[in-house]
Amino acid sequence: MPRIAPAEAPYLPQIAAELARIMPKGVEPLVLFRTLARSPRVFERMFAGGLLDKGPLSLRQREIVIDRTTARLGCEYEWGVHIAFFAERVTLDAEQVSAVVHGPADAACWAADEQALLATVDDLVDRRMIVAATWTALAKHFDEPQILETIALVGYYHTISFLCRGLELPLEPYGARFPSA
Repeated sequence: MPRIAPAEAPYLPQIAAELARIMPKGVEPLVLFRTLARSPRVFERMFAGGLLDKGPLSLRQREIVIDRTTARLGCEYEWGVHIAFFAERVTLDAEQVSAVVHGPADAACWAADEQALLATVDDLVDRRMIVAATWTALAKHFDEPQILETIALVGYYHTISFLCRGLELPLEPYGARFPSA
């Protein structure tokens, strides 16, 4: 049971419009979104700060950053939603799905640019900074807008992970579960 009960329909018009925009047809709004709807201000700010639109990273790169961030922060809720909705679409295979949770950043299943992204997430989560070697690898593969997007994604999904874990949100029934190590 979540610590704050999710809002139920009918939602405020601006919240209903945003939920209709972001959720796939026929899929009930996420527990996270419905819980955030309890505070229209927080809901609006979180959606305004969202990075799920087309940005300078590819969809696959973005999902790798999100999946690694949420996995490293133990947020099975958000990780599972992203794996369920995007893993197949961005061609993450079973080895990569497992490695994004349990593997090192330099696991052989990742391309060099993906390894740089994973190392960046690990640095930010573990050290709250990016060490020189990671920065060098990141800058070799990505330009400044892509690097800024990567750092912002890690920060945004750090916040999302805090919300999910702090609120003790129940896992979505269709969400993936962390693979065993």
